[in-house]
Amino acid sequence: MDNRTLHIAILFLSLLAAQTLICNHILLFGVAVPLVMVYFIIRMPVNMNLILLLTLSFLMGLSVDIFSDTPGLNALSCTLTAAIRRPVFYAYVQHDDRMKEIIPNIITLGMAVYCKYMLTLVGIFSFLVFSIEYFSFADIREVALLTVGSSLLTFLLLLGLDSLITIRRERR
Repeated sequence: MDNRTLHIAILFLSLLAAQTLICNHILLFGVAVPLVMVYFIIRMPVNMNLILLLTLSFLMGLSVDIFSDTPGLNALSCTLTAAIRRPVFYAYVQHDDRMKEIIPNIITLGMAVYCKYMLTLVGIFSFLVFSIEYFSFADIREVALLTVGSSLLTFLLLLGLDSLITIRRERR
């Protein structure tokens, strides 16, 4: 097992544990649920094979669904978010060969670009989760409130997490 595969496995298991054991039991002010598992999709290398990314994202969502008793909700949301990850990335970063090899983080993209990239994916993921969960336009206000609240909470948590991981890795 190479170093990159080990990092992906550790990230997968850590985020799965954090989501199922901690984050699924948090509801801040009735409008914000931390959805930290989306960080797995955000953090994957840009040049990762799409089929592999979709498979791993589906497995992440399915694993959370199994532990959370939400049949298919997270699996679908993770898979759809993984499918649009690369176009979202290239919406903020120009296409060139140097960018294909990077792992998105604060250091490689810069704070402004990385924040836009992460906030976009977190917002899309949150919208997918809550719109699939409610599956009705009758509760559009509730879906919008949960999407905005959860997106902001998740964004702040992931920005802190990414800062810790990046700073720690840079010190080595």
